[in-house]
Amino acid sequence: MISIRKILIAGVLLVPFFAGISPVDADIYRYVDADGRVHFTDTPTHGRWDMYRKEGPSVGTGHSSYRDIIRRCANSYRLEEALVKAVIKVESDYQPRIVSKKGAQGLMQLIPETAKSLKVNNPFDPSENIRGGSEYLRRMLDLFNNDVELALAAYNSGPSTVQRYGGIPPYNETRNYVKKVKHYLDYYRRSGDTLL
Repeated sequence: MISIRKILIAGVLLVPFFAGISPVDADIYRYVDADGRVHFTDTPTHGRWDMYRKEGPSVGTGHSSYRDIIRRCANSYRLEEALVKAVIKVESDYQPRIVSKKGAQGLMQLIPETAKSLKVNNPFDPSENIRGGSEYLRRMLDLFNNDVELALAAYNSGPSTVQRYGGIPPYNETRNYVKKVKHYLDYYRRSGDTLL
């Protein structure tokens, strides 16, 4: 005979499953400080945090949930949806909580100072991040007369660097970045509503 206790335990364990709640609801990052102490967080604040445990897929955080945000931001900032998708793909591969070694955060990899200037309070919130990244991308396109290559180079290495060199800077990282974004831009133009 099954005990009441076993039924209650099974019920408690199954409620999150049927409610669509993932038992892991955030990426966990690890950082070892100079004294050897290990720290964990779900909200990294600098680029020295390393991924410790990746968030599992959960309701409302899949790629398809970004489509409406991307469409809205692209329309607001007069951007091609395919361009916003391509930048997100190359910057973060659609991982909303990622932090680069340089401290860039979120889907469109906003540097904290840039995020602040764009009034992005939470760079890990997809809506805020995509809105801020789209606004910044629009600024770069305006600054460089809608030249997509120069705007992308400026998004990657900064507008002053592009101005100083009078074109795409001679950095492998920036040149590869522009190539990758253009590759995905072509892909998203052909595939329409798809997100990778």
